[in-house]
Amino acid sequence: MALDNLRDFLEALETAGELVRVRRPVSVDREITEVADRCMKSPGGGPALLFEQPVLTSGAPSPHPVAVNLFGSEKRMCLALGVSRLDEIGDRVSELVNLKVPDGLLGKLAMLPKLAELTKFPPRSGGGRPACQDVVLRGSDIDMGRLPVPICWPQDGGPYLTLPQVVTRDPGTGARNVGMYRVQVIGRDALAMHWQRHKVGAAHWREMAARSETMPVAIVLGGDPASIYSASAPLPPGIDEYLFAGFLRREPVRLSPCVTSDLEVPSEAELVIEGMIDPREPLVMEGPFGDHTGFYSLADLYPRVQITAVTHRKDPIWPHTIVGRPPMEDFWLGHATERIFLPLLKLTLPEVVDMHMPAEGIFHNLVFVSIDKQFPGQAYKVMNGLWGQGLMSLAKVIVVVDKDVNVRDPKEAWWVALNHIDPERDVRFSMGPIDVLDHASREFTYGSKMGIDGTRKWKEEGFHREWPDPIVMDASTKAKVDAMWRELGISIP
Repeated sequence: MALDNLRDFLEALETAGELVRVRRPVSVDREITEVADRCMKSPGGGPALLFEQPVLTSGAPSPHPVAVNLFGSEKRMCLALGVSRLDEIGDRVSELVNLKVPDGLLGKLAMLPKLAELTKFPPRSGGGRPACQDVVLRGSDIDMGRLPVPICWPQDGGPYLTLPQVVTRDPGTGARNVGMYRVQVIGRDALAMHWQRHKVGAAHWREMAARSETMPVAIVLGGDPASIYSASAPLPPGIDEYLFAGFLRREPVRLSPCVTSDLEVPSEAELVIEGMIDPREPLVMEGPFGDHTGFYSLADLYPRVQITAVTHRKDPIWPHTIVGRPPMEDFWLGHATERIFLPLLKLTLPEVVDMHMPAEGIFHNLVFVSIDKQFPGQAYKVMNGLWGQGLMSLAKVIVVVDKDVNVRDPKEAWWVALNHIDPERDVRFSMGPIDVLDHASREFTYGSKMGIDGTRKWKEEGFHREWPDPIVMDASTKAKVDAMWRELGISIP
């Protein structure tokens, strides 16, 4: 049965022994970050945390608990998405994209259950007053300072919403987009929206600004865990994030209209901030912010959101994450994306066997890819193909190895790749878009990328010597040592 809201998720985590309730008062001003960071960097990523007595920056106690590190391990990601392993979702995606109508009546009848399942995915609207609108605040009743919005790091420009679902609409097509962008609190009823130029929400804003139209926006906190994850997922253009969440949940996400705009938000959310962005207003300074690169992203100009309403449950829980020097909770959100979307990548690059983005590479800085190499130069085909795939275009370094290499083990992948390359022959540089948060690129959002061909080299690729085999003990000797091991008196982990 699907988890319908944040409370269901917290209950599931607690039942699984994955949640620690922190009953001591802890300040939202950096203290929650320090506690959570120590947990995230401990073996296994530490537990999920529910701070039951957060202290506001004013020093006053908050009645609203703060939940953090909810997605901070593979086990918790699986709990969030209702699977025992993340590759199960990738398998479902693969079945869906390879769905073909069979010949014969029996074959067609056998497809009916799968086709019927597809009707469960789209979000559904209505159903009475939603829980997320138990309390409705407008005008002078709005005060972001009363909410437990954490300040994460010493040089941060202010309190930040870090785990939101930002809902916008394409002014031309009316299609909804849900993205996860950091949002800074800059006043009791004002926010600064950090949506990067490569993101869909930013494209909607540019188009609305070109039309001189005021843009409605809804910032959702909480809801079901599949919807929270889906806001971070790099979906293909035109795929609704709440439709995708329904696919993950195997049940539709229930939506309700906002109170000050016609945008729809998850009915089971904890809290919703509704607002407007007026393109006639000047941009505001947002940042600095301690980012997932492990460095601060510098202050820059971004749109100002005028809050028109804050709606929430009677007793809302504030969902939060922190980003910084890896490993962090966001690695596991990215890891889920890696496993779920691999089948889609294989549609355009069928030679790809596996892919991994290690934590130290902070998603876009390092991508390991294994391929079933069938012809010379194929590694470069894959590199260029990846750089043409949506947000994979921001990948700074791509390392391609053969199919027998376990790319999910970075030590093995580097060991093989570094042994297999002649740097001048096997490294290629290319120019293209770079992540907004990359502080080392030669220009803002533009710079160079590196591709490394760590595959075995063929004669047609200019290698005319014998290629050596890796060192592996023979099976008979291993079996003999296995048989005598207990008698040796050696204890190793």
